[in-house]
Amino acid sequence: MIWVLSSAFLHAAWNALLKRHPNPEVGVVSVISVVIVASGLWALGMSGPAFSNVRGLGWALWAGVCESLYLLGLARALKQAPLGLAYTVSRGGAMVLVWPVSVLWLGESVSSWTVTGVVLLAGGLAVMNLSRPTGPTGTGLSWAAVSAVGIAGYHLSYKMALGEGAQPPALFATGLLVALPVLILERGRQQGWAVFRHEVVQAPGLVLLTGLISAVSFGLLLTALSSGGAGAVLTLRNTSIAFALMLAALQGERLGRRQLAGAGLVAVGAVLLGVPA
Repeated sequence: MIWVLSSAFLHAAWNALLKRHPNPEVGVVSVISVVIVASGLWALGMSGPAFSNVRGLGWALWAGVCESLYLLGLARALKQAPLGLAYTVSRGGAMVLVWPVSVLWLGESVSSWTVTGVVLLAGGLAVMNLSRPTGPTGTGLSWAAVSAVGIAGYHLSYKMALGEGAQPPALFATGLLVALPVLILERGRQQGWAVFRHEVVQAPGLVLLTGLISAVSFGLLLTALSSGGAGAVLTLRNTSIAFALMLAALQGERLGRRQLAGAGLVAVGAVLLGVPA
């Protein structure tokens, strides 16, 4: 449990740091580059094969596709919407998507607590978006929903790869190696290559710190995921929603009553999803 909670805090922290980058949509490319190097060095220190079979490698590659979707959505969400809102929608939405798959496909147990948790979590997300925000915030939350699909996809893919004997650091580095070229191509075309080359090297200290924190966060997640259920681990890790809201408050963000109520329902739903069946 302590590893997952630590991963949750560090995940919220690296998202909060990325939010402070002059251009999060380009900064995410720099951060992921740091994460790949850190994870690659960790993998080199491991003994045994990185992937025991082709199936594990295949799931790692598919996780990379989902990582691309997640990171593209995350960067755009953080650029246009407040951290607290974007983070809650992306992480809460991922839980709603992962739990049915975990129960029906991976055989995780279900209980009245699970059902109640899903209802509260989905209700919380609905309450937060009863009056759909307009302008940049509304667009940002739409991208947060896209990010949620990516989160659910890579989480389940990593779980399947670990079940095939993949080593956590090699698995993570492989997934991000698939995602990075997609990010570079998409960001370069959208921003313009001259702007991209200029902004990708901005705030190097912030980028290095953010990348290292992200690498540790995902390393702890995959270590926990190798021995725990996908739904249960994702649920406990998504206590990061509470951490993100606290970090957002420290950065001066203020949510309205309805948004706070919705975030509260999401947090309670996440806790109930984590109650053993």
